[in-house]
Amino acid sequence: MRPRRLTYHWVVFAAAFVVLLGAAGVRSAPSVLIDPLRDAFGWSRATVGLAVSINVLLFGFIGPFAAALQQRFGLRRVTLVALVVIGCGALATSQMSRPWHLYLLWGVLVGVGSGCMATVFASTVASRWFVARRGLITGALTAATASGQLVFLPMLTTVAKHHGWQWVGITVAIGVFAVIPVVALFLRNQPADVGLTAYGATADTPAPRPIGNPVGAAFGALGAAWSSGAFWLLFGSFAVCGLSTTGLVQTHFISAAHEHGLSETQAGTYLALIGGFDIAGTLLSGWLTDRVDPRKLLLCYYLLRGLSLFVLDPALAHGGGGLFGFMAFYGLDWVATVPPTIALCIHHFGRDRGPLVYGWVFAGHQIGGALAAWGAGALHDRTGTYRPAFLIAGVCCLIAAAGVMAIRHPDERPPLLAPVPAWPTPNSPIRPRPGGNGPGIASPG
Repeated sequence: MRPRRLTYHWVVFAAAFVVLLGAAGVRSAPSVLIDPLRDAFGWSRATVGLAVSINVLLFGFIGPFAAALQQRFGLRRVTLVALVVIGCGALATSQMSRPWHLYLLWGVLVGVGSGCMATVFASTVASRWFVARRGLITGALTAATASGQLVFLPMLTTVAKHHGWQWVGITVAIGVFAVIPVVALFLRNQPADVGLTAYGATADTPAPRPIGNPVGAAFGALGAAWSSGAFWLLFGSFAVCGLSTTGLVQTHFISAAHEHGLSETQAGTYLALIGGFDIAGTLLSGWLTDRVDPRKLLLCYYLLRGLSLFVLDPALAHGGGGLFGFMAFYGLDWVATVPPTIALCIHHFGRDRGPLVYGWVFAGHQIGGALAAWGAGALHDRTGTYRPAFLIAGVCCLIAAAGVMAIRHPDERPPLLAPVPAWPTPNSPIRPRPGGNGPGIASPG
């Protein structure tokens, strides 16, 4: 039964949305810093890309443990600690002067803290607080994360240009610290804390089971999913998602646009367009996930994304309406893959274990993103252009589009063996059956 009035479920949703939006600036900063750090210290694109890769990898691999910690110690407590870590790490980057400072602060410290604020956070909120409209909620929270990363870009590029790169970290830290009171006042761990059940839950909806050791729970989910073909297909396709978005376009687009005559501010504005269109695209994807086979949605998303990457370099060269059209289309598809991927994880692995498994799938997303963040920069240092990186990412998207359709639908079952008659027919020989009670008699059950 769906409540007809506003309940605390929506307060938690609003708080989670604001928190993800406010903390998203930390994911925007690396693309803004590539050129300023090269001008200030002579660091290459590969050097900055390596720090981003460390951040992206930790951002992903912390995910399954963060999901387990959230279930064990509560959403509010884990989120508060994560925000403090992110804010302190971002603030300290304003004083860095060596590459290892960048690796340690932005790579390790911010990577660990932001890993608790990944889409795993959205998955936990959606699965714990909502049964009805779960896909829509997942899409909205994912849009807050991705759009916030891109909407912050024009402001951060302006800050870097007029006040220096040091103020980028300071600005991000201010945004992160500003959302801490929202968590403390409004975020709650689970519906039972305020005397509610999950939104849309019925008497048949199983209650969440308590979790023990978070590390054991995270590895237990991985062990349960390890032999599943669906897990590896989701893992691989989501790696391509990270490779083609956060690793490639988000990290290197400003630098690539600058080579084609666009200023950093103009390039940041174009990326912000992705953030604006991403809100509509992800909400629509969440709505469709509740109604359409998630595999077919992923097929369309990866196919169209791959084709669009083939025209990115010409669009940058000519600018104008072609580049605007690319950013609008890419924005609609930016993280549209998240709601159907989470839905498939929950369908295949259950409401309790699904978010943990999705944490490992998201680690694949970040492996792909880390590979692209470093690889595209290294490839550019060797070839002098980003064109090969765009083409490679496009081909990978086409492969992912084909792979997702190999995932077994949750409602599909393996074909049953031909039924064995309980008694021998006139034309069948009488022979003992394994586990039976004698010749021609089937075993009980």
